[in-house]
Amino acid sequence: MCDLVARTGRLQQRYKDGSRLVAGCIPFRYINSDEEDGNEKVVQVLMISSSSGPGLLFPKGGWENDETVKEAAVREAVEEAGVRGILMDFLGDYEFKSKTHQDECSPEGLCKAAMYALYVKEELETWPEQKTRTRTWLTIGEAVESCRHAWMKDALVGGFCKWHKEKVTTDED
Repeated sequence: MCDLVARTGRLQQRYKDGSRLVAGCIPFRYINSDEEDGNEKVVQVLMISSSSGPGLLFPKGGWENDETVKEAAVREAVEEAGVRGILMDFLGDYEFKSKTHQDECSPEGLCKAAMYALYVKEELETWPEQKTRTRTWLTIGEAVESCRHAWMKDALVGGFCKWHKEKVTTDED
């Protein structure tokens, strides 16, 4: 039994210029490589199954009036993927059109997602959406191939990978 409950409904949703504001993250971790020296760390990202069809996604959802965008990104990671960690840097804003979330505030289903990197420290045994979502750890290459939406692939390659390369290079200096 999960004590956490996922937020539902649209009453608290934020909108700006006809777009629904969304917050999400790309959860990641490091594992040891299978190479013989074993010192190489490999980055894996966590993706979740969609509740509305095939393909994998990163956790994201509506940014609500009673929270900051960072709080919304962290909440979505817990609700949809059952992970907690350290919210790192902002990766960028990504615009997309939702086929399932058209409403009076965004009749065309336009959305703008603020995406962050989340360094995973804990995988929860139970989480609010575990009955409708599975989670899968993937290498970057596998994740690029598995992304259901082009904007998420852009967030991964143009956002996360670029950020991670710059961060690792900076941290090693």
